[in-house]
Order: sequence, then structure tokens, then C-alpha cells
Amino acid sequence: MDTTIAEATRAEVCAVACAELFRGDGEIVAAAVAGFVPMLGSRLARSTFEPGLLTTDGGPSLTAEPVPLGAAADVVEGWLPFRDHLWLVLNGRRHVIMGPSQIDRYGNTNISCIGDWARPSRQLLGVRGGPGNTLLNPTSYWVPKHSTRVFTEKVDMVSGVGTDRGAHELRAVVTNLAVLDFDTPDRRMRLRSVHPGVAVDDVVAATGFELVIPAEVPRTRLPDAEELRIMREVLDPKGLREREVPSEARS
Repeated sequence: MDTTIAEATRAEVCAVACAELFRGDGEIVAAAVAGFVPMLGSRLARSTFEPGLLTTDGGPSLTAEPVPLGAAADVVEGWLPFRDHLWLVLNGRRHVIMGPSQIDRYGNTNISCIGDWARPSRQLLGVRGGPGNTLLNPTSYWVPKHSTRVFTEKVDMVSGVGTDRGAHELRAVVTNLAVLDFDTPDRRMRLRSVHPGVAVDDVVAATGFELVIPAEVPRTRLPDAEELRIMREVLDPKGLREREVPSEARS
């Protein structure tokens, strides 16, 4: 076994899974707004198998090369003010990775409030871009801590629509435990793969509804040596990815 690959951390496995979400997207904007890990994944995809992907500095600048996390762009290749960003959203030219506070079996998500709408126990962000993203663009989700609090039978408010409400294209959900998608006849959430060191029962126990589980659930692919080098030496030398997912070596 390649010892370099065997030493990949859970965060690095998650980052590669996020990178895979963009495979085949071509020249569209990658909007990984949910945290360090999906941002790293989008820049890793552009650095390897998806060179046409458009990545930003986290703001309005389209960068000539993928920018290391936490750093400023050396060369800017384009300017993407908010009005132009909205044009891309309206025309389906963006793939966004969002972070849900709640998500149900059909991918309906909530980032607005917890509890009854008339008197919520917690006020969150509001719907923000959830409706437009899910109705008009490829959309994926990142959940750094897979739990029944997030994966719930029913969301308290629908901020982003799911497969049962006309979502344009829900690509997948990447969590610290697994990758899930909606590739089923009735478009319910399916367990696509489990990360190294995670059992199917671990995912089931952390999910508040019944998942579609294939007879054989593969392991999420490990990063290869070149992907590890790019993540560790080029894109995230400060190790910001490990803040979101506990650092542990996987075999």
C-alpha cells in the first residue's frame, strides 16, 4: 500500500469528495460558500481534473490560478460583482455548495430558523440565496458534523427546495462520515459511499430518517499522492481544513 495515501486525514478525504462534485462541470463558477473543506475541494478540482472551472478569491475576483486558503490572489483574471453573479445564478452557470442547518430525505434544507415559524427558538441566516440556487443551479451540500440534528425527518422551514419540490439538480451531500446523493427512483437520499473508518451503521445512527442503502456501499475514494501534495503544499499549507474535520489518519 502507498503509505502517503494511507496517511490521508478525514478532512482530506472530505475535500477530495467535494472536488469530485465539480467533475464534468466545465467553465462555470464554483461557489463553495459552506466552509474551508468545500472551498479547498473546488480549488483542488480546478488544479487537477477540471481546469476550466472558475474560482474566486472568496469575493468578486475571479482568480487566474486557484488561491491558497486564507491568501490573496496574485493575479486576477476577471471581476464578478454581485449583479453579474446574480446573472450567472439566473442562467444556471454556477454550482454552489451550501451548508444546511437542517436537511430532509428529499434534500429540502433550512438555514432560516429553528422551531415554529411563529415563534422560533433560534433565528438563523434567513433563506438567502437558497431558493434561487436550488431552483436554477446545480447545488450540493457540505455538513462537517453529520448528526440527527441536521439530518431531520422534517425541516422547520424550507429555505432551499428539494427533489420533491422541483430542485434543478441536487448533486450530492458530503459530510464528515459519508457521501450521499439522490440517485433513486423517487429521488430520496441514498448513501453513496462511506469514508474510510466509517461503518454504514454509523451513518444510519447519525441520520434522523430512513436512507436508501444499496446492497454494497463502497468506500469514498482516497486522495492520490499528487492531490495530497497540492492540498498540503499549495492550496492549504496552513492546514485550515483540519479545523472543520478532526485530524485523523485513515487506512
